[in-house]
Amino acid sequence: MSIAELQVYSVEEADVTGGVCVVRCVGGVARTGQVYAVGELRLWLRRIERYGRPVGFFDAGHTARVRLTGAVVGLLSRGQVLTSVPPDGHSLEELEDWLATGPPLGDEPHPRTLRILAVGWMQNDRVPDGIRLRWGRVALAATYRCAQAEGGSDLARGAELGAVRGYLIGEFGPERGGDPAALCRELLDLIDLTPQAAVAEARGWRDLPRPRILHLRRIKNLIAPMALVRPHLPDAGPLAEAVDAWSAARPRLP
Repeated sequence: MSIAELQVYSVEEADVTGGVCVVRCVGGVARTGQVYAVGELRLWLRRIERYGRPVGFFDAGHTARVRLTGAVVGLLSRGQVLTSVPPDGHSLEELEDWLATGPPLGDEPHPRTLRILAVGWMQNDRVPDGIRLRWGRVALAATYRCAQAEGGSDLARGAELGAVRGYLIGEFGPERGGDPAALCRELLDLIDLTPQAAVAEARGWRDLPRPRILHLRRIKNLIAPMALVRPHLPDAGPLAEAVDAWSAARPRLP
């Protein structure tokens, strides 16, 4: 059975017991009785209404008014994605063990679903930093699994990994978030052009074949995390100069 995902449109009412939300199903089939994860917390889907009538389920692409129980309903924000989990749920510790060693989990999370969940929790500043850092490591592990499951280019994988690593370094600093120099070196190694060559090619990007446009855009995506961690690099040296050159080129890429 595919994992259900609900994206929050609005929270209409909420109290300490739960509340009513308007949501869109963006994956799987949402059914009454399901449990949804918000980080380590849980919400229970108690009622679904469509067009003013109660229904037992609704599937991807459709919206509904739902009643959820759980005090965290009042903290939900527009655009947040809730992911269904087994009734007993998967704790952060279980997910860490699963990603590290691969033991079986009931209703195993899809890597893309897990990455979305982990990134959202990593960026939630309402929880302690230590928990956010742990979710960041889950997000990195899930990103590697996405690459294995979905294929794709090294540039695409590098941009997703760089986004998570860059966020952790920018948010928590090098001591806890990671090594900014190592991140920049790894991302630069993925780029097969010089900044000057990329800018020259981008001048007429609208006339380029679609694969070349996509290639330039993926390079552009690699530059953002490097620019984010640039304040943590030494002011002088070849690495800083390379990052600065690509940062200057970034606005001119498609």
